[in-house]
Amino acid sequence: MPILNVHLVEGLHTPEQHRTLLEVMSTAYAEVLGSPLDRVRAYVTLHRPEHWATAAVTAAERPLSAPYFTAVVLAGRPAEQRAQLLATLTDVLVDVLRVERGLVRGRVVQVDPADWGIGGVPAAAVRRDEIAARAAR
Repeated sequence: MPILNVHLVEGLHTPEQHRTLLEVMSTAYAEVLGSPLDRVRAYVTLHRPEHWATAAVTAAERPLSAPYFTAVVLAGRPAEQRAQLLATLTDVLVDVLRVERGLVRGRVVQVDPADWGIGGVPAAAVRRDEIAARAAR
């Protein structure tokens, strides 16, 4: 279920940095959540410089890397875990992109398991079936 989307200004970072972000953030996300890595979906979304503003100035006018990320999790995760996720993902962005920590923004979005689909089935049902299968072993 874990979904991660990092928004960046096109042209401010290298394709290698994008690849490293996807790899390191996916791994960190799985570790913080205690989730299997194969469930994590991570995306880098690039925005044209004229379509991104920081402090009301577009990146076309003043190139400035101010990354924004969204981490989607199923509702019910403890506040401490969500805070750790925000801190860890921010650390990765700072380390990989060499950006100023104070410019990084992020949020955790909690989704009710009844409103999240996995293969067309609500996550609440998938979760229930996984728990039942483990109990039957």
